[in-house]
Amino acid sequence: MPYQLYYWPTIQGRGEFVRLALEEVQAPYTDVARGKNGIARPMEKMAAGATPPFAPPFLVAGEQTLGQVANILQFLGAAHNLAPRARAGRLWVNQLQLTIADLVAEVHDTHHPIAVSLTYEQQSGAAKKRAAAFVDERLPKFLDYFELVLSKAGKGGFLLGARLSYADLSLFQLIEGLRYAFPAAMARLQAAYPRLANLREQVAARPNIAAYLRSARRLAFSEEGIFRHYAALDR
Repeated sequence: MPYQLYYWPTIQGRGEFVRLALEEVQAPYTDVARGKNGIARPMEKMAAGATPPFAPPFLVAGEQTLGQVANILQFLGAAHNLAPRARAGRLWVNQLQLTIADLVAEVHDTHHPIAVSLTYEQQSGAAKKRAAAFVDERLPKFLDYFELVLSKAGKGGFLLGARLSYADLSLFQLIEGLRYAFPAAMARLQAAYPRLANLREQVAARPNIAAYLRSARRLAFSEEGIFRHYAALDR
């Protein structure tokens, strides 16, 4: 049976990390909220079942409902050869995915540093201070780490060397989001991270990913998702 992906219908958000994995392996899936009744469908599903997810995205696979991006990708990695079979390798890829999730959360907090219930405009002063610290301190620290991992992985250009994993797909999405949200900062920093640039190009060139990026299924970045561009926050 096709997978059922539940996420908000108008943004990439965290659901995009799951979509990229599904698209890479050409797994049949339905993006449920983009169909009839739209946004109400995830909310209805969250209220059902004995093990409800906390929030979208979540994936229904047969009778199993899986929440949290890293958890969903760990499942898809095992089911579709996007992670090593050995326990140590699976844990390593999951560790990398969780580190990506940490950075995604910090990106979100640059434009919503006080409360998600407030608009960006209601906290823009705090956002400017948070974004400055993020760009100057936190972003290089994370990029340094992933560049180091790639340098230790050996030939092939992926986080595991020659083998693609779901963490590579997520790192691609992370870089794309950062380039959208902080174009000036990323243009200034990119020369220091040639391995990350190479990974991005390799993932974008994969046939299934390239087809997806050209399709209407790939939504554009916007100021409603996790990665948002506000000129005042880029430096």
